[in-house]
Amino acid sequence: MNSQFRLYVSTAVLILVTMISAAAADEPSNPSAPVRVQARKLAPNFVLKDALGKTVTLKQYRGRIVVLDFWATWCTGCKKEIPWFSEYQKRYGVRGLSIIGIAMDEGGWSKVKPFLRETRVPYRMLLGNEATAAKYEIQSLPDTFLVAMYRARLVDQKELEASIKAVLSEK
Repeated sequence: MNSQFRLYVSTAVLILVTMISAAAADEPSNPSAPVRVQARKLAPNFVLKDALGKTVTLKQYRGRIVVLDFWATWCTGCKKEIPWFSEYQKRYGVRGLSIIGIAMDEGGWSKVKPFLRETRVPYRMLLGNEATAAKYEIQSLPDTFLVAMYRARLVDQKELEASIKAVLSEK
């Protein structure tokens, strides 16, 4: 791999779920199952700001397993997943997992920061934009990627955790 950094959203192991409408994605009882496909795609880099105004890129997470969670404060399914992701960050962060929330609220930080203060999310939050959403082909929320191997709308909690454990055991 020399000096070039490559992160893969491994569509080879468990990626690309069937499209689910935004309404269905908000249904907590309707998690989507990952689908195996053979292609691999580079995870698009992004340059976004965190709640403190610091610039963050995906490349900064080189060598870590990254869960990218595209979400919004108005999204029921998104809010259901946050406690799961919080637990994964606490449990697996020391082993190389980084959870990154990418908030897609139209109100920006004025909507997101109060929610974060109230819920005390223990992982990094970034403010997304249309360009980043387009790079990741976001069409509804929630939309979650395990870089290097998973993409799902509303995640299946047990399936995602099993995937995290499998990836971490390979490191």
